[in-house]
Amino acid sequence: MKRICVFCGSKSGNRPVYAEMAQRLGETLAARQLELVYGGGAIGLMGVVARATLSAGGRVTGIMPRRLAEKEVLLTEATENIIVETMHQRKAMMADRSDGFIAMPGGYGTCEEFFEILTWSQLGIHTKPMALLNTAGFFDPLLAWIDGMVHEGFLRPRFRELLIVGTDPEDTLARMERYFPPLPPDQLLNEIQR
Repeated sequence: MKRICVFCGSKSGNRPVYAEMAQRLGETLAARQLELVYGGGAIGLMGVVARATLSAGGRVTGIMPRRLAEKEVLLTEATENIIVETMHQRKAMMADRSDGFIAMPGGYGTCEEFFEILTWSQLGIHTKPMALLNTAGFFDPLLAWIDGMVHEGFLRPRFRELLIVGTDPEDTLARMERYFPPLPPDQLLNEIQR
């Protein structure tokens, strides 16, 4: 892995622990010489993780749609900023430029971005590792919902194995580096059709 895409909130949340974990993740990425690829914002957890990566000597690539760049604060000090026209282009470029994906706490956008990339893995479009950094149990309700999908027969257990869940940046990245998909891409697609 050389580049990690981080999906996270443009807000910092109500508890300091979220920003503290974003800070730790950024520092850990830089220490491991992993480039951060993210949504390009200077605010919220996005800004915290990007500035932490830069401050620790790491590289940061921000990718933002023009419409958001005109309304939000773009982190101008990023190593590279890429302005695209649509959210679809943003997500495709983030996926192409990244070797793995981490979601931190966030809102609808974070969920949408992460679940799209998770679905692409399920369809065999990519075999890159995907993780939730479950800060302060933020994703516990989501994980219960996912486990409910398995229990109720809407999600095969093998597809649940696509998702790494961690609470510590160092351990999460180490597990991502050791990740192998539960099945080859063509067999994953066959599994869906069964």
